[in-house]
Amino acid sequence: MPTVKTLLPQKQADVQLIRVAAYCRVSSDSTEQKESFAAQVEYYTGLIGGNPFWTLADIYADEGVTGTSMRKRDDFNRMIADCRRGKIDRIITKSVSRFARNTVECLDTVRKLSKIGVSVLFEKEQIDTSKMSSEFLLALAGVQAQDESVSISGNMRWSYERRMKEGDFIGCKTPFGYDLINGNDHQ
Repeated sequence: MPTVKTLLPQKQADVQLIRVAAYCRVSSDSTEQKESFAAQVEYYTGLIGGNPFWTLADIYADEGVTGTSMRKRDDFNRMIADCRRGKIDRIITKSVSRFARNTVECLDTVRKLSKIGVSVLFEKEQIDTSKMSSEFLLALAGVQAQDESVSISGNMRWSYERRMKEGDFIGCKTPFGYDLINGNDHQ
């Protein structure tokens, strides 16, 4: 008579989920930028939540803040602090220009993150620091992001100067005690 051998399922090793954070940033408070900001948050929530090997660490987002310096980017700094505390394994961001518009700060931050085992994926440029053998591509993208910021600033300055010379410049706010009537200040 044949014997029946019962096979018990082998216990599978627990899969260690990668703790992924997203970083989003828009540089102005315009309606268009706010819509972009909301779209970024929604996109990354779905992307991270839809990957069975990832768990959402958090979404970090700075709204209406320039990327030229890290000092005033509260959520960016909170994200870096969480990386140092071991809460994040990987960061995903739309592009190098969303992460930083200062080449030196960008490279320095990526190096520090790499030393503590945190990788960064820049989607637009398809740069993944976990697979990067050289910083050349990241440095090049960082220089382009910084140059774009300098160019935008120069264009705005030129526009202000031109409008001032023509008498058409209207600042952000009418001075206290004045009303703006047909583009002219009146007391």
